[in-house]
Amino acid sequence: MNEHGPNWHSRGYLPHFDSNNHVQSITFRLADSLPTAALEALKTELTKAPETEREKTRRRLIEKWLDSGQGCCALAHPGMAKIMQDTLLHYDKQRYHMIAWCVMPNHVHVMIGPTAPISQIVQSWKGYTGYWAKQHAEDIGLKSAGRFWMRDYWDRYIRNEHHFHQTMRYIHRNPVKAGLCSDPKDWQWSSACRYR
Repeated sequence: MNEHGPNWHSRGYLPHFDSNNHVQSITFRLADSLPTAALEALKTELTKAPETEREKTRRRLIEKWLDSGQGCCALAHPGMAKIMQDTLLHYDKQRYHMIAWCVMPNHVHVMIGPTAPISQIVQSWKGYTGYWAKQHAEDIGLKSAGRFWMRDYWDRYIRNEHHFHQTMRYIHRNPVKAGLCSDPKDWQWSSACRYR
């Protein structure tokens, strides 16, 4: 039995809360989005941070490197971005309630109210889009025949209304923060443009 309770699980580091009754923020990324040098630098930085700040530091550094556009950035290709967005919306109101999303060049942010296990939802998104990417590798400029998606994902349950609005703002402002547009509503591959 999990020491945190039946809805908590661990993938080898921090525990995560997987429940159909809680809104979840999920981020997943392409397999080549963090180069080896970045991962080595991350390890070094984490040894310098106090233990209580390590997860926060880790998350901040990963977000910074993702936003700098590392890797093949296959999701920047309009065809791939459209497939990703269509896939996110395909089972909306069936397996989850889609609240917000943003398809970035090398990663994806979503906020959902799940009605199925998060691991199954994310796997279905990755499975379909990864297969499509391999079938259209030349069209989207994908050079590696290896894994398309990083195996894991990062999830966090939404604790309260303030956290909900803070997370929604972060998801919608990510393209602005990364220098891809000046207004969240200008990013075509995000729910922000639907709120015009």
